[in-house]
Amino acid sequence: MTTADITKEEILAVYPKVAQIMAEALGCDVEEVGLGVPLIEGLNAESIDFLDIIFGLERTFKVKIPRGKIVEDARGDLPEAMFEEKGYLTELGLKRLREYLSEVPADRFRSPMRAADIPRLFTPETFCKLVARGLRARPGDPT
Repeated sequence: MTTADITKEEILAVYPKVAQIMAEALGCDVEEVGLGVPLIEGLNAESIDFLDIIFGLERTFKVKIPRGKIVEDARGDLPEAMFEEKGYLTELGLKRLREYLSEVPADRFRSPMRAADIPRLFTPETFCKLVARGLRARPGDPT
C-alpha cells in the first residue's frame, strides 16, 4: 500500500521524461518542474492539465494510469466509508494518504481535508512513482 518500495533510483530514472511531459502540458520551462513542486499551487495546473499529463505519461511509458488511481492506491484495502465521509477524509484516511504520498511535506496535509482537495498535494514525484509502479507491473523491460 505504501510507496516505500519505490526507490529513489526508479523515480530519478523516469523523472526527466515526466518533467518534460509536465512542462509541455503546463506551458512552462522544464527547469520549473522540480520533483517536489506542487502542481496546482506551484505550476498552476488545472484539472484539464492532469488529463494531458496522464495521457502523455501513458503514451510515453506504455503504462495504464486509471482515473482516481492515486486515491484508490492510497485507500488500499480500507473500505471507502473508513477513508472518506461526507466528502472529507477520515483521520484514518488522512493517515493512509500521508503514508502513500510520502514525498509530500507533512505540513501540506490539513485536517479536516476535503477529498476534492487531494490533487492539490500532487507533485511531479507523485507521478514519477505512478509511472515506476506501472513499469514494475508491466511485463518486459523498463523504459
